[in-house]
Amino acid sequence: MLEVAELDTKTASSKSGLRRYLPILEWGRTYNRSILTDDLMAAVIVTIMLIPQSLAYALLAGLPPVVGLYASILPLLLYAIFGTSRTLAVGPVAVISLMTASAASAVADQGTAAYLEAAITLAMLSGIMLAILGLLRAGFLANLLSHPVISGFITASGILIATSQIKHVLGVDAGGENWLAMLSSLANAIDQTNVWTLAVGVPAMMFLFWVRKGGKPALQWIGFGERAADLTAKAGPIVAVAASILAAVFFDMGNKGVSLTGAIPQGLPPFAMPSTDVALIEKLWLPALLISTIGFVESVSVAQTLAAKRRQRIAPDQELIGLGAANVASAFSGGYPVTGGFARSAVNFDAGAKTPAAGAFTAVGIALATLFLTPLLFNLPIAALAATIIVAVLALVDLKTPLQLWRYSKTDFTAHAATIILTLTAGVEMGVIAGVVVGLALHLWRTSRPHIAIVGRVPETEHFRNVDRHKVFTVPHVLSIRIDEALTYLNAHWLEEYVLEQVADRPALRHVILMCSAVNEIDASGLEALEAMNHRLGDAGIGLHLSEVKGPVMDRLKRTQFIDELNGKVFLTQDRAFAKALQDTGEPADPVDHYLARGLI
Repeated sequence: MLEVAELDTKTASSKSGLRRYLPILEWGRTYNRSILTDDLMAAVIVTIMLIPQSLAYALLAGLPPVVGLYASILPLLLYAIFGTSRTLAVGPVAVISLMTASAASAVADQGTAAYLEAAITLAMLSGIMLAILGLLRAGFLANLLSHPVISGFITASGILIATSQIKHVLGVDAGGENWLAMLSSLANAIDQTNVWTLAVGVPAMMFLFWVRKGGKPALQWIGFGERAADLTAKAGPIVAVAASILAAVFFDMGNKGVSLTGAIPQGLPPFAMPSTDVALIEKLWLPALLISTIGFVESVSVAQTLAAKRRQRIAPDQELIGLGAANVASAFSGGYPVTGGFARSAVNFDAGAKTPAAGAFTAVGIALATLFLTPLLFNLPIAALAATIIVAVLALVDLKTPLQLWRYSKTDFTAHAATIILTLTAGVEMGVIAGVVVGLALHLWRTSRPHIAIVGRVPETEHFRNVDRHKVFTVPHVLSIRIDEALTYLNAHWLEEYVLEQVADRPALRHVILMCSAVNEIDASGLEALEAMNHRLGDAGIGLHLSEVKGPVMDRLKRTQFIDELNGKVFLTQDRAFAKALQDTGEPADPVDHYLARGLI
């Protein structure tokens, strides 16, 4: 019986471990006809939305439009197996498409086989990196990118993307490596504007801007229900695409200088092989790492936001594996790097998707589109796709955050502004790297100059507060200092110098109390600084005391000689430490009335 019980335990543990890496085994157990109906309905709506998006984002990445469709089939299927979000919709997104174009353009010319090979290889490298990080449970590494850096990068990317698409709306030949170069090139080419192209792009853009805000109310006005109106309005891009195709055919725009998508290969994605050229991989590994990081942060943020609305849980480490599998699948099916997108995920959520199977059904819908619908896209004006991109990415531009950060935190504003400026002027890769470097540098600077307050007792309480912020009482014989940061190699020497400077200005001083309520760690350098302060204060006849030391910190201190050599004591509370210091210096045991009478508080 014991052996059977042990076998059952091992089997249960094995199944639990398998479900961790294959979440489909978890939600698949409860799948039923009702959920199937909801998932199919959501898939239909997302498929309608995803077709023009996929075509447009492939254009943004400098790839043939059909590559966007390829990147929206197998990745969705693999994420449905390995991902933990019930509603995340994976596929091409604007920012990752821009980063792909930037990285691939550095090694090959757009429109060449080498360029497509670079994009496919980026997807493979990104997928491998994400999967490895997931297996190592390294999801926490995404925390290296602070919110101000991510927000700044996305805002700058939105500006870059929108600017890069204006040439397609105008029908001119323009370019540029950065935002200023793009603007200059557009200004020089403005006199070459094709009126017919403008006549397609501007109305499409105006309609898409309107439908984002006015589509839902208009549909409700004619009798649609709230939910139906909302979902129908989100299908606005497909209406713009269809109208543009009809206009192009009716006015024969192909012969009037309007760029059309032309023939799009019909059929399922082909098997593709990423490059194994070491020289190419050496050039692409860093861009792939940045794409992986940005894509993961964006995807997890969306997934967690939507999961919270249904009280569901996202496993970031497993999300790394899910996105890794999706990108590897994209590479072998002729696609490029993908991640979870906010717009399509929100539509998937609103449409009632219950499980990742909705994504799998969406993949089937896209596959059917590549089999049967691509001939209908022959006369699709590029200007219409550009309008779709511009409207989508301008929603990413956040002009409120810089003002909020300026009021709240100048250091975070600096990281945010630096990311925006460098992304616009030096490119997306340099913008991300600079944002991370600036963010880390500012964090290190703040940590090396922690907030330290001289504190005193609040009258008629046992609480101690900053002397510069509250009406408190102190005595000349006792100095209480609160440290609001971990004591590490970054700030240990600075703290030591600060304390000794304060001591030098107080000739009557007899006791120094370090209030450690906010100290979560004391490393070896911090311990060395405490030991140095203890010796120097002891030589001057001044006692050094610690109060409110946290348990884990105290456990480590007890493993050293510091506690035995301390010329003062360690107190449970700051109030006890202060009272004991008063007693030792001959001050009244209950000093409140005493100091009130003397007018000192």
